[in-house]
Amino acid sequence: MTASIIIPVIFVGLVFLVIFAIAGIKGTNQEGGEDMIKNVYIYLVLFVTLMMTIGGSVGVFMSTADMVSPEPYYQTFDDYVNRQINRFDETEIELSDEELRENYENVVRDHKDRERIKAQNSLIKSLAWIVVPLPIFIFFQRRLQKKN
Repeated sequence: MTASIIIPVIFVGLVFLVIFAIAGIKGTNQEGGEDMIKNVYIYLVLFVTLMMTIGGSVGVFMSTADMVSPEPYYQTFDDYVNRQINRFDETEIELSDEELRENYENVVRDHKDRERIKAQNSLIKSLAWIVVPLPIFIFFQRRLQKKN
């Protein structure tokens, strides 16, 4: 998920840097060029940090949804039994139906636990995409308001 957020943000940032460079070249010949460069820089920082915060917010929502409703386990009990029977035919170990059912339920429970742990990990990473750029956004937003 982070790659899908980072690549567009970098691309947009590069586009703004090109615009920033062009504005800087044209602005140095005119009066107030430094103010224009500062404004372009401030708006660039505001845009990038806002996009990072929005991406992090989407990630938090998706991770929370994965924690509430983890991805289901797709192997049916019958498929599980067939695989276990084929595996145990080689070693000649037989399990009762109750043992097979208990093992299957353990596998399903373990799968859900792993999915929840992955969602919690993703939630922490997504929160970082909010916590890191948000103070920068607020700082530059206040700086822009003081200027006006």
